Amino acid sequence: MSAPAGRPAGRLERTVTWVMRNVDVVVAAAIALTIGLLDIFGDVLTGDVVSGATLLVLGALAIGSIVERVRQPASIQEALAGTRRALEDQAMVSSLIGSQVGDALRDARLHTHLWYFKGGTGTYLRAVTLPQCVAAAKVQRSQLTIKIDIVNPDDEQACTAYARFRQMFAGQRDAANAALWTKDRVRKEAYATVLAACCYRQQLATLEIAVHLSSVVSTLRFDLSETCLVITQDDTSRTNLLIRRGQPLYDYYVTELHQSREQARELDLRLAPSLAPEPTVDEVRELFEQVRLPLPRAFTDSDIGEVIVKALHAEDPYRR
Repeated sequence: MSAPAGRPAGRLERTVTWVMRNVDVVVAAAIALTIGLLDIFGDVLTGDVVSGATLLVLGALAIGSIVERVRQPASIQEALAGTRRALEDQAMVSSLIGSQVGDALRDARLHTHLWYFKGGTGTYLRAVTLPQCVAAAKVQRSQLTIKIDIVNPDDEQACTAYARFRQMFAGQRDAANAALWTKDRVRKEAYATVLAACCYRQQLATLEIAVHLSSVVSTLRFDLSETCLVITQDDTSRTNLLIRRGQPLYDYYVTELHQSREQARELDLRLAPSLAPEPTVDEVRELFEQVRLPLPRAFTDSDIGEVIVKALHAEDPYRR
């Protein structure tokens, strides 16, 4: 079988490349070989010529040695840079503890025009993310897209499961608060997030906000902006995660969060009526009726008042 036509050309190209890279050695070897042959097979060269040629060969070798010494640091630096880039690429996830979580979320809010949230009931979202992102968009007169995925308050089984999870896995700092997590509280917190979304939607004309209600309980919180993804837990003393945009995991979670919303129930917030800056109990009842998420009949005016406070005056869970 005949060799491929491109093989000799490839071999020649590699040979030429090698000669160009080692031209100093090739020149020295050629001179030395020429002088040696002439000296052996004839009396053509005088002693002075041979000595001069010898010095020329030694000079060529010396130059080659110097060039190689110059090349080595550059090669070493290039290798180190490549290793550093590889290590940075491998470090796709950074750990966050304590106050680092709040700092990371604050940095994530800077210069972002989108925010995707997936979690239990969205307390931090109501307390910090929504008001600060909306305030920044007002100042910048920019478009803002927010997508929210929380537990469905109309699904009693899901609310009970989430309450049980918060009770069972609360950290030492949240032990006293854990007992307060009941099915009723989960429902109120989730209703409050829906109400907050409606209130902020009418405050900013350029705000595109969506609320998705899931019957699958999330044990983690996902906050994704244009620069990073922050994954947190209900226990603030535990290690949390930061993933920068540009890393494969960031793109994976963008898809994962999208698929989660696709499987959840989306509310049509366009049906929500206008609300006062501090909505009344009757306004809130009407709002939930209009968006087809009626409040439980067992909810009293006091319960709805609690939902209003949670919606517009939620406390930052990271401020302890």
